[in-house]
Amino acid sequence: MPAGKYKSRSLRRIFVRTPGSRVTVHYRARKPKKAHCAQCGVQLAGVPRGGPAAISKLPKTQKRPERPYGGVLCSGCTKRLLQLRARGVQ
Repeated sequence: MPAGKYKSRSLRRIFVRTPGSRVTVHYRARKPKKAHCAQCGVQLAGVPRGGPAAISKLPKTQKRPERPYGGVLCSGCTKRLLQLRARGVQ
């Protein structure tokens, strides 16, 4: 019977075959969801999918795209927003 902290499904279960050919269960944290665009909701490209500890170890250039609104808006929404700003609509 697993301990109480392992009964929750917040940890994913990984079945590992040991050298003695027994199958044991390892519990690991789940990965967070992929980042999504704040306007249209499409998945963002170039944004890593790790926990806060894993992302803090990455270099700055790998944490999000190097452009205005990188990591917040997708490229299409960024393009539209910059065009509207240049035209003076907003």
